[in-house]
Amino acid sequence: MFATMVEVEPAVAVLPSDERLLTQVGWPGLRAYVLPALDVVSVFAAAARDGFEQAVLLPGDAPDLPGMVIAKLLRPLTSRPLAAAPVLGHPGTGDGAGTGLLGLSATLPAAGWLPAVGLDGLDPRSLRRLAPLVTDVAPAPGWHRMRSPGDLARLDPRLPGWDATRAVLS
Repeated sequence: MFATMVEVEPAVAVLPSDERLLTQVGWPGLRAYVLPALDVVSVFAAAARDGFEQAVLLPGDAPDLPGMVIAKLLRPLTSRPLAAAPVLGHPGTGDGAGTGLLGLSATLPAAGWLPAVGLDGLDPRSLRRLAPLVTDVAPAPGWHRMRSPGDLARLDPRLPGWDATRAVLS
């Protein structure tokens, strides 16, 4: 899906131990980063070294993510250094919200106050506390992630990418 978005260049970041995954999920010409750590600082730094001015980090466990959510992570970067999308909670469980981020976007080079942790170690509130100004972190709409068997119920076969998701899960 990302490959079809206008002015978006998809890339994959993996640890050296997962480098073989690139041949399974990638395609010829896909930009790939093999990094010693998959924290937000390392991935944003790799994208900045390649000359990108903006980047969006998304986890591999958001398989039915609509392109509009990605666009809403990019849009605020015209006036703010970061945008953060929360993980949405599970309906009917009463937990209200998930943990971690669905996505994080940044103008590059990324803000020096960002901690070197993964998306699971961040949330919009903690980012706003770290930022010099609360308004430095723009809100973006959340979405669910696939982190447990119970999350399968959240998949919507009407969304683009369902066939690919089903193939991966099978």
